[in-house]
Amino acid sequence: MIKEIFLNHLFEKHILVCDKDVNEENGFEVLFTLANMFNIRIDKGAKYAQRGMINFVSKQLGKDVPEPFYRGFPESVRKLSKDQLLFDQLFHYTVTYGIGDFSEAGQSLFEENFDRIAFKENAEIKVFSIVTEEEAIGMLTQMTDELLLSTRPLSDSQYELVKDFICETSYEIKEIASKNTCIRLLVDLRDTGFARFLHLSDVIKVVDEINYTEYNNDKLNKLNLKNSDRKFITSLINEIFKSSRCDIRNCYEKKKAWNGLLHHIHYKAANDEAQYFVNAMRSDKNESVFSEFERAMRENSIKSAVDALKRGKGSATVLRNINYLISRCDNADDLDYVLENIKTDNTIVLIQLLMQYAHYKEEGARAFKFTKHNKLKVHVETDEETRSRRSVISPDVIDRVTDFIRENIKRNLKGRLGNVYIDPDMANYALPVQENTSQGGFGTLTRGSKIRLGDTKKLRVFTYWEKVNDIDLSLFGIDNDGNRIEFSWRTMANRQSRAITYSGDQTSGYNGGSEYFDIDTTEIRKLYPEIRYMIICDNVYSRIPFSNCFCRAGYMTRDIKDSGQVYEPKTVDTAFKIDCDSTFAYLFGLDLITNELIWLNCARDSSAIVAGTTEMDFLLDYFDVTETMNVYTFFEMMAQNVVSDINEAEVIVTDKPVQTDSDALIIREYDTEKMIAYINR
Repeated sequence: MIKEIFLNHLFEKHILVCDKDVNEENGFEVLFTLANMFNIRIDKGAKYAQRGMINFVSKQLGKDVPEPFYRGFPESVRKLSKDQLLFDQLFHYTVTYGIGDFSEAGQSLFEENFDRIAFKENAEIKVFSIVTEEEAIGMLTQMTDELLLSTRPLSDSQYELVKDFICETSYEIKEIASKNTCIRLLVDLRDTGFARFLHLSDVIKVVDEINYTEYNNDKLNKLNLKNSDRKFITSLINEIFKSSRCDIRNCYEKKKAWNGLLHHIHYKAANDEAQYFVNAMRSDKNESVFSEFERAMRENSIKSAVDALKRGKGSATVLRNINYLISRCDNADDLDYVLENIKTDNTIVLIQLLMQYAHYKEEGARAFKFTKHNKLKVHVETDEETRSRRSVISPDVIDRVTDFIRENIKRNLKGRLGNVYIDPDMANYALPVQENTSQGGFGTLTRGSKIRLGDTKKLRVFTYWEKVNDIDLSLFGIDNDGNRIEFSWRTMANRQSRAITYSGDQTSGYNGGSEYFDIDTTEIRKLYPEIRYMIICDNVYSRIPFSNCFCRAGYMTRDIKDSGQVYEPKTVDTAFKIDCDSTFAYLFGLDLITNELIWLNCARDSSAIVAGTTEMDFLLDYFDVTETMNVYTFFEMMAQNVVSDINEAEVIVTDKPVQTDSDALIIREYDTEKMIAYINR
């Protein structure tokens, strides 16, 4: 039987797996139940349908979800006065946070009996296929290959798939393109064989990973490793010294950290090269490439700085420092020299730069987004930093560099594929260039992807949980000037309406809690004309990370008439598990002008327990990434011919069911592994 993590990952790709040890003859009943309960239609492999699939799908899409505070949501909420809503809230807080009684999920004192109308809404059909275990193993092998080709860090769910697949099978690792992925595998599996994919300078990153994962410590200057970890790091260093991957010059960049580490592990050189390295790290000199580079930059010698980087670390490093370099270029010759000397076949870095320049701010405070330990970190410039900024790039230079980058992306991709059919709607989906802070689960898309909401539909966002008392779902409206309107447990007693309805603040949900918002975008535009965007967040008020509890979040598209139960699996478009090592996650955005839902799905490196205390404006950068680069334009660049007849295509890129007799490769909006493989070729 295939492990659950593999079944979960395949489910995200709309694939169910037949258990070869189960022999059943009631496949029709299974197919009927999947269609009736979940709107799942099996287009391939229907003969493999098994009863166990019903429980598995229920677990993924949430059949038995806990009831919210207002069980008659949304209609019962709208019938209560502001005073009743406020009293309900205060009484419930008195019981839980005042008396400390978290034994039962709280319910309203004023909610009247209610009768639900039978479910009458139209719901999108979810097209799935069923495969054998042998076919599933082949698919998982390909996914693992493609993920290991990624030069960017993997999301936690992608990484867990790769790690477990390596452990459970006789998978032979040929290449690991990302040092981040390699280091995580090395640390988790404690196999120094992974050293063949690393250099000596990477050992400090290994120590940082051990220090964080094993000791919850992100300060390399305060090591307190156990003897087993010291021995492991020593053996890793010695293993590298047996190879030709001893890039001692690069180690100077972390000279202080190396000194502390060598002292902490009581390192004794095993050969002459190791002794030379130890002496070099303990000496006063600094022969790093970046030391030479910075000297040239201080002397305002751009060409010398470029030469130092290219000579010492390669032209790819010039590309990664392009912002710093072009911001100091005083003339066209210097700019030409920088562009002439960068490595331009690194497509993923080029795409990231293209996205970055699309949101470049010459004036005002900038927000810098970066990741560490698979969590999003954000730094917004202070007034002092803004005033003293030297790295300013003019719009003319931005335009020139952007054109240069775009042309090189086209050149890198040109002719990789033959005849390609691309659905025009694929222009709504973003490319997976940096998804390591994302959560995995059914219906997840790449950050920045857009879903058009139907004019007759409303959005019901949800979260439900166990093993923790209080998780909060909240919304924030943002106007064009960056001002915010908060819709959360703190404000909704005064803001319940047909535009936005809240299911109530559940604070005692250890054995099962849930919260919902109904958002009618047509009514919001009438009631709050100043709001342009909305951000939807999830945070753990109980002060423990999501990784220590069970939590799912997602959305349903519902008809205005509100038929059926609060949670109808048929209408669930996504239900993903939030399991980040953080108390804070961004779920989705809404553009009220275009009536589109925008995928955010990122874990914030924050211990904040109240969503309204963090900045959010930087998230608007994700709202228009598809205008700069999207799945359609990416595959259009690779195609020798873009064909209009799907039967003529060798590759089909679409988010819709496909009817064709050809053997064409089909790429869906959720096939991030395939896209990663193409980006990194």
